[in-house]
Amino acid sequence: MSDDQAKRTESDEATLGRIETEVALLMRLGEATRRATGSAEHRVLDRAAYVILRHLDATGPQNVSALAARLNLDGSTVTRQVSALQRDGLIARAPDPTDGRGTVISPTPAGLHRMAAVRTARTRLYGDILADWSPTDRDTLATLLGRLNQALDTRTRRR
Repeated sequence: MSDDQAKRTESDEATLGRIETEVALLMRLGEATRRATGSAEHRVLDRAAYVILRHLDATGPQNVSALAARLNLDGSTVTRQVSALQRDGLIARAPDPTDGRGTVISPTPAGLHRMAAVRTARTRLYGDILADWSPTDRDTLATLLGRLNQALDTRTRRR
């Protein structure tokens, strides 16, 4: 290995170490920020319910197995979460049009309303947090976070 290659490898290792630290901090601080935010809108849905409702809103009705696969979760976990959402009137079950033995779930108007309230509150929060960032920096952050999430999703699905 040449000296230039060795320096690049050391630099890459240092950069990857910084990324690991920043992602760990992002996850910890994101959760701490959510808990510390005084706004009730942030707490009308737990994280799991919010993710399920966002996904159903974006993709339409689907069965629990497809939802679990898409969210990379165990089917029994999603079944419990969906049951809780149904008890709260946030999702509805209907016969699966492609398989009469199964059911599909979809968000109810109440579920969509709560999801929208959380999304609005979170958008407002990030607007406040990133108020002194330029529009270009905010756009770059959104793009890079999207790429990171896609890479994480792709890696997880290959396993």
